[in-house]
Amino acid sequence: MVAETFLLLAAGLILLIAGAELLVRGASRLAAIAGISPLVIGLTVVAYGTSSPELAVSLKSALAGQADLAIANLVGSNIFNVLLILGICAAIVPLTVSHQLIWLDVPIMIGASVLAFAIALDGVISRYDGVMLFVGAVLYTVFALRKGRDIGAMATDDLNGEYSDEIKRRPTRWPLQAGFVLAGLAMLVYGARWLVDGAVAAAASLGVSELVIGLTIVAAGTSMPEVATSLTASLRGERDIAVGNVIGSCIFNLLAVLGLCSLIAPDGIEVAPALQTFDMPVMLAVSLACAPIFFTGHTIARWEGALFLLYYAAYTAYISLNAQAHDALPAFSAVMLQFVIPLTVLTLAIGYVRHRPRR
Repeated sequence: MVAETFLLLAAGLILLIAGAELLVRGASRLAAIAGISPLVIGLTVVAYGTSSPELAVSLKSALAGQADLAIANLVGSNIFNVLLILGICAAIVPLTVSHQLIWLDVPIMIGASVLAFAIALDGVISRYDGVMLFVGAVLYTVFALRKGRDIGAMATDDLNGEYSDEIKRRPTRWPLQAGFVLAGLAMLVYGARWLVDGAVAAAASLGVSELVIGLTIVAAGTSMPEVATSLTASLRGERDIAVGNVIGSCIFNLLAVLGLCSLIAPDGIEVAPALQTFDMPVMLAVSLACAPIFFTGHTIARWEGALFLLYYAAYTAYISLNAQAHDALPAFSAVMLQFVIPLTVLTLAIGYVRHRPRR
């Protein structure tokens, strides 16, 4: 059993890495061929594709009546996406943030987080709530694609990735690039499925609760496509795709995936008290933290990436201690109870101090 689990995990990781390479290669070239900016491709095609594991896992969980797993997967994935994925990418290569992300997409992500938190306060996300969320996802996608076409010509001239010259020289090879995208998405989906299956099997054997599994192991596993894709895009110079993938995935998770889960679940999605009082406020605070960090200098610096990683380590430590009812939990809780407010205030203060001399 141990050997089978290890092989499942290894195979999943290999597929994720290979799939991410194909997806970024194809998507970045299709952006220029279709006249759509790489940022919008990252926010839509790549983001929605890499979020397909979250969609599959949460829908399956909702149909099976596993509400804790369905919503915890989405909340945990969004926290994971921003803190760990952007943290790692920025720590390796400082990320340039476009004006569109700062003034449009990040505010939409914050708005979606506020909306999801607000409708969860009564303890259930109903089918009516699901319709509202899903309609929001459709409107956002249509608007993003239209805006991407409007700025596509300029984006093609300004591409800075290593594939940019080749894209401009060979614009007629779109079937091959589309094939790369489809193959990459398929590999990402199967890779994530195998990785999650192996991780859940290992966690269940240790007696970990469904909620904790959803917030940590499943959330991390279903976010592996985003990890692989954003890291690959960052290293290849496609930084719009790297950042857009994370922000777009967060928006897709909250609007499309949560909306669909609420629609198909027999009685909507019940929200556990722990999610209402801690994890969803953390998700909201993480979204709010993006605004000042993205705004200052239009970059995510290495030290800001390290700060994100530190926050994620603290969040994971709290969940682990709480799940085990560890003796160290009371002392740690004294700090973590104030996690949400310090996270927001600290990043706002840092953003103000850094931006003030630039005026």
